[in-house]
Amino acid sequence: MAGNGTDRITLGEGGYSYTVSGDNWGNLPEGWFYKEATCVDVDSQDNVYVFNRGNHPMIVFDSVGNVLRTWGEGLFTNPHGVTIAPDDTVFCVDNADHSIRQFTPEGSLLMTLIPPHGASSAMSGNAVNGPTRVAVDPRNGEILVADGYGNARVHRFSPDGKHLLASWGESGTQLGQFNIVHDIDIDLDGFIYIADRENRRVQVFDATGRFETRWGDFSRAAAVSLGHGRSQLVFVGEYFAGGNEAYAVGTGLGPRVSVLDRQGTVLARLGREPYGEAPGHFWAPHAIAVDSRGDLYVAEVSYAEFGINMDLDHELRSLQKLGRLVS
Repeated sequence: MAGNGTDRITLGEGGYSYTVSGDNWGNLPEGWFYKEATCVDVDSQDNVYVFNRGNHPMIVFDSVGNVLRTWGEGLFTNPHGVTIAPDDTVFCVDNADHSIRQFTPEGSLLMTLIPPHGASSAMSGNAVNGPTRVAVDPRNGEILVADGYGNARVHRFSPDGKHLLASWGESGTQLGQFNIVHDIDIDLDGFIYIADRENRRVQVFDATGRFETRWGDFSRAAAVSLGHGRSQLVFVGEYFAGGNEAYAVGTGLGPRVSVLDRQGTVLARLGREPYGEAPGHFWAPHAIAVDSRGDLYVAEVSYAEFGINMDLDHELRSLQKLGRLVS
């Protein structure tokens, strides 16, 4: 059973401090489990949508962790990404069957952007092969797809999903190229932020896909998420997966969450310690959501990267809430 914990510590400093416990967040009923929470997002009411690989693929909580509803049982092959659109509809990305679908908040299907098992050839540049996440442009409702595992592309679709408007990106390490387009977000001005995971960086593009800048000095940049308002902060989730040498004892290497401004200046690093389940540690931050209060929800692929190789009598934590402290 998950819980909200009582043992709490503080991460960060000054205006970028957060309290956190070492427990799974969310009041799961007896017999429910995440296995691992692969993605998380919040709606306009600060309800929390947890996409996971357990026995209830989509669990919707209120902001204090009470279950509101569940859906998706038997529908997904391998949950990977969830995105709440500005109209509170829900986009779900399954990286194994390549599907991208839009649902109501209650789980009724609205649109199939990419049907299950509709993959293109790997590295063809065509949509899609192993997609990872969707972002919705707040200016016009267009749908952007991070096509990251089997392609190295970003695709822009019309709001109704019927027209592919543009695609860009290719495999490589040069500016504008990608080595796993793992996460994507869009700010209020239409600038696009890409977590280019295996290149260990975030790349920023304008609304047309033109390269603007890169931010480096990350470990594996798996997640990128924007806060609220015109002065949106940028949160980057980083991990080193499966490290058994330096990363088991080294500090300041990740896994962690980094807080940046929109010019790419690092304002805080949340988590200096090696991977683990104690308060203040992370396993493998895979997605980050920010609510209207500035609290963070961090989904971690703890099972796929660690638990699968460990002899455990419990489920590794895969969902943390970091409560923002206002000075």
